[in-house]
Amino acid sequence: MALPDFLVIGAPKAGSTALHAALAQHPALYMSPVKEPKFFLSDGPPPARGGPGDAQTYREHVWRRPDYEALFDGAPPGALRGESTPLYLHDPAAHARIRALIPEARLIAVLRDPVERAHSNWTHLWSAGLEPVGDFVRACAEERRRAEAGWASFWHYTGLGKYGEQLEHLYRLFPREQVLVLRYLSMVDSPAETLDRICGFLGVEPGIISGLPRENVTAHPEPTLRYRTVARAARAAAAVGEFLPGRAGTLLSSPLEHMLQRSAPPRQPLTQEERDLVLPHFEADIRLLERITGEDFSFWLRPRERSGGMVGSRPSGQRQARNGQRRAA
Repeated sequence: MALPDFLVIGAPKAGSTALHAALAQHPALYMSPVKEPKFFLSDGPPPARGGPGDAQTYREHVWRRPDYEALFDGAPPGALRGESTPLYLHDPAAHARIRALIPEARLIAVLRDPVERAHSNWTHLWSAGLEPVGDFVRACAEERRRAEAGWASFWHYTGLGKYGEQLEHLYRLFPREQVLVLRYLSMVDSPAETLDRICGFLGVEPGIISGLPRENVTAHPEPTLRYRTVARAARAAAAVGEFLPGRAGTLLSSPLEHMLQRSAPPRQPLTQEERDLVLPHFEADIRLLERITGEDFSFWLRPRERSGGMVGSRPSGQRQARNGQRRAA
């Protein structure tokens, strides 16, 4: 039995699925076959209820320690073991649990323009038929009500992008030399150099992995009558799934999700109007992030000529990634 040597801790919708797949190609690294086991998100069983689809996701948590350690049984001798759960960065309690169990672990955080990240997050849930609000700005306005109602953190479109607050807390528990902070656009623009930087941080040979696969490209179905009909059915299936055992709920809703995403175009660029309406949620935190890291993030505060999508159009036949399940070898 063994625990991980390093974790990809965030942020959600900042390329962690592609990064996990890329790191798994390095012979000196072993990535858990379940991407996003979410072990450090709870001290015991996760909640049983939440927003649309949350109950099924909670059932995918690998929360028992023997099961979590078993994820790394296949690691070759001498390989560094890792896993990727991008919700860890957002959760101060997860920081403390990581510190208590694996205090020497190296942590990788990838930061994406928080408005872009929130929009991709919203589109992810919209494409699954789970997000009932078809307007991104209005969905962000629903966040506090949903949090108070116990919806899972993946619905926290703006809260998940408060990187200044998150790193400020993380640095209270871990020395900075154990934390690698990367920019999402560095993975987009310079994948080989970024992967070499990660390898150097982990102490394994650089130059072996040079590209990021096109993983988890977010689809954006149009709000047609067909979409709304299938999406209502998907939310109804998710509600029924709360009362079904095991993965039965997922098996019920998965065909509907696939139906929504099949042939759908990729995520649409943000409009400047949308940016202007959502950006105030992040302005103070971006300034805090700059003070904490000593780096310039003012680019996120300026009008954008580039939407920032990582991998372009969805590869033919690809479905949106459902994390928390064992990946094919």
